[in-house]
Amino acid sequence: MSKDEDKIKHSKRLSKDNNAIAKQVKIAKEHGIPVTDGHRFNKHHAMDCGNPDCVMCGNPRKVWGERTVQEQRFDQQYKSDQRSTDNNNAND
Repeated sequence: MSKDEDKIKHSKRLSKDNNAIAKQVKIAKEHGIPVTDGHRFNKHHAMDCGNPDCVMCGNPRKVWGERTVQEQRFDQQYKSDQRSTDNNNAND
């Protein structure tokens, strides 16, 4: 019933997950974090403590009251677009 393409996609997906887990386990071992169950790192990064109030793991908007990098980039682009449209309207 299943096609060869489906089998290949499934095996690639499993391989990708296993590679990601192996990378996180390697990072954890390098930093001295005890690893009892490797699949704990399936959807959890080794260096992420999971505490939203943590300076490294938390949202900068909540920790420092700043905008995120993505929001800063959007604002900068929006302002430059506004200036260029204002200059074009002034020249008309």
